[in-house]
Amino acid sequence: MSGSSAAGEPAPAPRRRGRPARRTAEDGPGTRERILASARGEFAEHGYDKVSVRAVARGAGVDAALVHHYFGTKEQVFAAAVEGAIAPVLVVPELVRETALDAVGETVTRRFLETWEDPATRAPLLAIVRSAVNNERAAAVFRGLLTRSLLSRLAARLAAPDAELRVGLAAAQLIGSAMLRHVIRLEPLASEPLATVTARLAPVVQYHLTGPDPAGGPGAAGGRGLRTTG
Repeated sequence: MSGSSAAGEPAPAPRRRGRPARRTAEDGPGTRERILASARGEFAEHGYDKVSVRAVARGAGVDAALVHHYFGTKEQVFAAAVEGAIAPVLVVPELVRETALDAVGETVTRRFLETWEDPATRAPLLAIVRSAVNNERAAAVFRGLLTRSLLSRLAARLAAPDAELRVGLAAAQLIGSAMLRHVIRLEPLASEPLATVTARLAPVVQYHLTGPDPAGGPGAAGGRGLRTTG
């Protein structure tokens, strides 16, 4: 009989499209965050290559189908973990818009280094960098998100023909310093107070972002012709 089972009980409701086949108490408030936390831990401990969706699911206490439901592929899980890890620095373009031109270097440097100093954000950042160094697919995910969500937006705030190069050089300075301080732990850089490191790096970052073009081309501004734009 239509709408009932052989035992005379109502037939089960049809599955919702896009949901995992097995709906249990494991899918509820906080599930997405648990999956992301598990993913960050797995990538940190094992690197991109050795992590599977099943491992992420186990760490979150959910079925693998839920990981696919919320994020899709392993690559997409990694992308979400990356975005969450670098979220504190994604506000830099907005900070630049609200900062006086001669203080841009200090603002960008301080926000970037503070993110690395905080153990809660440093651990996932280290995991991402290690994965990106060892796996081209992970590197492509990291590169794309970093370019799209941070570097291109920051370059758009600088009224200069070579804005993307300027931002890239500033990023290289900051990322290289963070790697030497927190990954390689090169002394005395690793033990210097944050205020000292910030004070030393900020003028260099300022020069990259707003200084004159060393080639004397149309980007030359003597530090005065560049301006942040809305």
